[in-house]
Amino acid sequence: EVAVSWRPSTEFAGNLYKGEGILPASPRDVWECIKPVAGGIRTKWDQNVKDFEVIEAISDTVSICRTTTPSACMRIISPREFVDVVVMKQYEDGTMLSAATNVEHPLCPPQPNFVRGFNYPCGCFCIPVPGEPDRTELLTFFQTDLGGYLPQTVVDSFFPSSISGFYSNLTKAVKALKA
Repeated sequence: EVAVSWRPSTEFAGNLYKGEGILPASPRDVWECIKPVAGGIRTKWDQNVKDFEVIEAISDTVSICRTTTPSACMRIISPREFVDVVVMKQYEDGTMLSAATNVEHPLCPPQPNFVRGFNYPCGCFCIPVPGEPDRTELLTFFQTDLGGYLPQTVVDSFFPSSISGFYSNLTKAVKALKA
């Protein structure tokens, strides 16, 4: 189960979306499924991530990444690309964080056949559930400008269902990982 809420973004003319849910897996297993690394398994289960590549590794925890998405909403939303600076961090309590925001990079100009979208500060927190090592609280924050000429009503109807699908598909992915 997931709760999705939103409010107007202070960063751009769209919304900040928050997803909250408990997943039936350890934080490490959840992190394995969502961590933003080249060759990771997210492209296999996340219907909104077609490809993920590291353009430049700045350090072990900071990189410039390009993410592409397939078309969505019966092709009303055409394929997108996003270029972000991504930071990963692990805290003493076992919480793992991936945070990102859009950036321009000379090695990643806009590509043909993609609309350039922009992620404003966003991220995922994998939080251990005290006393329950095989459960993880996952908080997600998305504030994405999909770019192009989409009516706001299309964007507003896409994101809540997309976030619910993200949690559902992630739950299936962590169960498959544990199997």
